[in-house]
Amino acid sequence: MIYHDHQYQGLIDQILKTGKDRTDRTGVGTRAVFDTSMRFDLTKGFPLLTTKKLHWKSIIWELLWFLSGETNNNWLKDRGVTIWDEWALEDGSLGPIYGKQWRSWPSYSLDYQEVETSPGVWEFQESMKVDFIDQLAKVVETLKTNPTDRRMIVSAWNVSDIPKMQLPPCHCFYQFFVEGDKLSCSLWQRSCDVGLGVPYNVASYAALVHIIARITGLKPGVFNWHGGDTHIYLNHIDQMYEQLSRSAPPSPTLTIAPDAPVGLDGDWHRDHFIIDGYNPLPPIKMEVAV
Repeated sequence: MIYHDHQYQGLIDQILKTGKDRTDRTGVGTRAVFDTSMRFDLTKGFPLLTTKKLHWKSIIWELLWFLSGETNNNWLKDRGVTIWDEWALEDGSLGPIYGKQWRSWPSYSLDYQEVETSPGVWEFQESMKVDFIDQLAKVVETLKTNPTDRRMIVSAWNVSDIPKMQLPPCHCFYQFFVEGDKLSCSLWQRSCDVGLGVPYNVASYAALVHIIARITGLKPGVFNWHGGDTHIYLNHIDQMYEQLSRSAPPSPTLTIAPDAPVGLDGDWHRDHFIIDGYNPLPPIKMEVAV
């Protein structure tokens, strides 16, 4: 049996014991450490926390939202997911966040054309040309054709677009690696809400490894999570001690249904993801800091 929660509980313990209390953007305050990591062997189970029940429906729909390239919160609300409501504008807009950057990163270049400005007089005029880069599709193609490539990277941290985003990317950069028939992934997360966000992020990216492995004919290997500013909000401290005191049931397994799509742009649905053996302890209520 595998107990992925032990990694997470170790992170909680590290922050509670060694973290320093700090002010933060939300005004709530945090206890934080810098530069942390967890390693999850996906051949031995799926890292969906069992020391508290997680809302798997929200996790998987949010991931499929990213994959679709969508950025409007109404897509999620239509599927009963509310985790982005606090940041969305009235029309559901969130700006060019994750899905936009993963699937259509804007690339700008100057285009020069010779134009006849008056009879017999020609001048070069410049205009801005915009192309879009599907980072994830490029990675999938590279995994199929050159799996030892060291550039299989997807970034959501687009400096020029950050001012247009309702919330800058917290999980901002990930890289794939192939060893034999196993696909592994490492994620760098700049801002890590350990109580609420990190459990969702870990499960989401572990599921992403399963999806990309299916599409490329590989098997899930290891998911490595790396955190920058890794923090517990001060109004979550008691709940973190509660979770730390719990004995974790075994981790579940994830299987992708045989009728699931075999490409990024197929009609993916949450029912394509089958979680077996998920017997978590009760939820632990925490307030989100906005």
